[in-house]
Amino acid sequence: MKPANSILSSFGTTIFETMSRLAQAHGAINLGQGFPEGLEPADVVAKAAEATLSGPNQYPSMMGVPDLRRAIAAHDRRFYGLDLDPMAEVMVTSGATEALAACLFGLIEPGDEVVLIEPLYDSYLPIILRAGGIPKLVRLAPPHWELPRDALAAAFSERTKLIVLNSPMNPAGKVWDADELAFLAGLLERFDAYAVCDEVYEHLVYDHRRHIPLITLPGMRGRCLKIGSAGKIFSLTGWKVGWVIAAPALLQPVAKAHQYLTFTTPPNLQTAVAHGLGKDDAYYAGLTAMLAARRDRLAAGLERVGFRVLDTGGSYFISADFRPLGFPGGDEDFCRHITEKAGVAAIPVSAFYQGRDVAHFARFCFAKTEAAIDEAVMRLARHFG
Repeated sequence: MKPANSILSSFGTTIFETMSRLAQAHGAINLGQGFPEGLEPADVVAKAAEATLSGPNQYPSMMGVPDLRRAIAAHDRRFYGLDLDPMAEVMVTSGATEALAACLFGLIEPGDEVVLIEPLYDSYLPIILRAGGIPKLVRLAPPHWELPRDALAAAFSERTKLIVLNSPMNPAGKVWDADELAFLAGLLERFDAYAVCDEVYEHLVYDHRRHIPLITLPGMRGRCLKIGSAGKIFSLTGWKVGWVIAAPALLQPVAKAHQYLTFTTPPNLQTAVAHGLGKDDAYYAGLTAMLAARRDRLAAGLERVGFRVLDTGGSYFISADFRPLGFPGGDEDFCRHITEKAGVAAIPVSAFYQGRDVAHFARFCFAKTEAAIDEAVMRLARHFG
């Protein structure tokens, strides 16, 4: 038989799916895949049910229903001072991963260089390669995830089309600060490049840190595409509602790609997300406070077990060094071991790198119920105790 596409078929099943299946097979508490538990706002869910019953339930505009596009623009004005035209600069997508695909397929020409920062979310590289882009990898290393500025500058050239920037970062939990963003902005201007900004964890930032969208910096308004996610803001990851914000000239080619990927997104979910984005400041502050408390609860538990826990400034995730436990293997073996033997699933951090030399860290999701966190810590303590 004739072969399938050589690029996509070269990638195996995503590590998140693999570990989730393993967790199910062994009855493990799944702290691997980043889906939250017990955080879904009831009024947003009820709004989706109401919108389903009242309709319409036919194809909405491929750009998104007007109410949601206006709500997204209002959200970014409220939190970041962005003045957006919702009908020209906002597009709704079927999740943030589809938004990423639309941005990358819409902007990359074969042979364009694309700067990527490891550790990186697993969908970036397959999409870029399938679009014909040439990845230029820059590495952040645990435990401090410091930005290697010389290496980042060296990754740019006259052939650079864009950089994919994830802040807050998964799995590092790094929140880029104003000085780092200004350095990056200077590179974008110098090399006439764009930035696809994966900001799905924008409201999950802790310890008085502040999320700063790159698009708000001087000169960046026409160079940045800002991606958001209702799944992360409202802990409804199965809804797959995301969006892209960009200047009209940048959004146009992205919309052309979007129309041939998913075309549109369920209208009832869009209506519910529009309602949710209008929630008062207490909701957003409460979400951050609750997740910070769960982060601290899991971190303290892992440290009692014997892990060395890394600082986490944002996202759903903690990375922990398991070498103090005396486990003799690498992180993939470790994560399989604790899933099968301790009944707790985690993700090997090496899965977020192209090289497998970062091999002593496991990623745990803390967006779980307190009961699940406590049970997971108890199982790990019993296993290693």
